[in-house]
Amino acid sequence: MMKRGTALPRRSFHGVSPRLALLALAAAVLAGPAHGQPLRLTPKDAGPPRGTSPLAAEIWPFPAPDPGSWWDDKRPQPSEAADPLGGRRVRKGERLVEPDNGVDAATYRLWGLMPLQWQLLRGEEMVLEVWVRPANSVRQSVARVIVRGSGDAFVQGRAGLACCEAGIGRRVGFDARLPAGTAARFLALRSLPLWGAPRDVRVEEAGAADTLCLQGTAYDLTLATPGRAVTLRRACDPAEVGEAAEVLEAVLGAALGHDPRFDVIVPGGAGFGSARKAYRELIAGGGRLKPNPEARRAPPGSEPKPEPEDASPTPPAAGSPAPGPPAPGPPVPHDAGGSRSGGPSDR
Repeated sequence: MMKRGTALPRRSFHGVSPRLALLALAAAVLAGPAHGQPLRLTPKDAGPPRGTSPLAAEIWPFPAPDPGSWWDDKRPQPSEAADPLGGRRVRKGERLVEPDNGVDAATYRLWGLMPLQWQLLRGEEMVLEVWVRPANSVRQSVARVIVRGSGDAFVQGRAGLACCEAGIGRRVGFDARLPAGTAARFLALRSLPLWGAPRDVRVEEAGAADTLCLQGTAYDLTLATPGRAVTLRRACDPAEVGEAAEVLEAVLGAALGHDPRFDVIVPGGAGFGSARKAYRELIAGGGRLKPNPEARRAPPGSEPKPEPEDASPTPPAAGSPAPGPPAPGPPVPHDAGGSRSGGPSDR
């Protein structure tokens, strides 16, 4: 029996101390597999060999796959939330949604969204979409809520820089199913008087001149139901935005909380209480939202076609009088939303 206070004797394995055994094991691990030499890598040798193609360098040290597999292999199917109305065939008497919001199918795909023009709605189904376009920034966002006939509701959100690149710069997005019971709130929004209001409006107050809006945010709202699509634009003036406050709070509120990168571009959150108050005060004071006489004929989200550059002036012929100053052109229509181009890219 060992006496208390005495240390355990150092054990050895057949005459070899444990420390020497560990050192020998470490040296064996570091030895090269073929020649038994230690493997020494310098920083310049840690990457792919010189001359490796960019495509092979991305997956180094793994071998390049068969190029045909890019086209032939099966790809993961999109989630249900990415296309809740997908896989449907148009029946006799049915028709797809025909929105007039100025966003064509190619632009929707650029944002990673199923085009609204391709949606087939039935029964009580609906799509509610909100584009947010600040007047002084190209950082845009879109939120879409889809209510399916089964009672399920889904939300889709995208945000990015809609300028100066061939695609949407820094685009982020998400697709999510909303909690059970959410659909009822959105279905009730279909009956709001808002959808019967003029498409583009201007604030009219008793004894006040028209205001000129240079800054602010434009909200383009689209409600799509079977056989019907309505688009409204509310921009800049708080009273204008306040008329659509209930819809904006519901849609943007459903879009927040899924991606912090999306949330950070909505600093005020989904609260439009001050705008709603401004609208109520306008109506109580005898004012109204009248149709905007300077509204563009093009849809809210349409992008103007590029115009040719001015040609160099031709010098007058010898002996002919010099031309006088050009006549002033017609006034440029003012955009109530403060948008610089009015298109989805807001350039």
